[in-house]
Amino acid sequence: MDRLARIAVRDRLLERLAAPTPLIMGILNVTPDSFSDGGAHDTLFAAQAHARQMAEDGADILDIGGESTRPGGDPVSLEDEWARVREPITRLAGPDALPLSIDTYKAEIARRAAEAGAVLVNDVWGMTKDEGMADAVAQTESLVCITYNRGKTDGDIDLREDMAEFFGRAFDMADRAGIPRTHILLDPGVGFSKTYDQNFGVLAHLNVLVDTQCPVLVGVSRKSFIGRMTGKPVEDRLVGTLAAGLDSVYRGATILRVHDVAAHREALDMFQAIGSAN
Repeated sequence: MDRLARIAVRDRLLERLAAPTPLIMGILNVTPDSFSDGGAHDTLFAAQAHARQMAEDGADILDIGGESTRPGGDPVSLEDEWARVREPITRLAGPDALPLSIDTYKAEIARRAAEAGAVLVNDVWGMTKDEGMADAVAQTESLVCITYNRGKTDGDIDLREDMAEFFGRAFDMADRAGIPRTHILLDPGVGFSKTYDQNFGVLAHLNVLVDTQCPVLVGVSRKSFIGRMTGKPVEDRLVGTLAAGLDSVYRGATILRVHDVAAHREALDMFQAIGSAN
């Protein structure tokens, strides 16, 4: 995908992020071991079919991942990760296609994905795992989602203060690399280096992220904290996921990252219809 076409896709996404309507990011894991859908879409045919279905169901963005970020997941080499995501990105990217996000913490994967057509880097390590990530984002003119991920769990921290400090450091890193503030999204990082209670806490204090004026992405889909509260297995956590997602939109979230696109589209449409009623 040539640069001008890719930048046009990126800028259309930026326009939508600035609008009041929340967006849905559909999850496309091309991995054998993701916690919820590992192995379900790890062939090119299955990945393309699932992408088409999510587009039909109302997805606004597709997030493609080639390495499981579940707790305890096995690391994947750079070349193995690229082998998994290269064809799906290449086949799904296009001037008139849904914008693509690459779910990676590796700078070289971010660069290659951008060249293939991805416009957003979704880094669950918040540009802290690979020291070259900030430069990769800046040089490819990509958007980046920075996740609040401390790298280790500490139940004694002041959550609001720690989030604010983490994102302050992230903004400084982005400034040094030359990433425009308008190209940054923030994620509270539910499930990443947090206690059970802190997963609820970051959602309750979402205003820390919203107040930065950056778009906020929330990803709670089918996660274990929902299962622990409800007692439901991973395949039966839709109700809890919807509740947390809609509450996040109420608190100012801009994007919901989800497995169940159709259900979230219906729920968001209802939520917005009530909100816009006279």
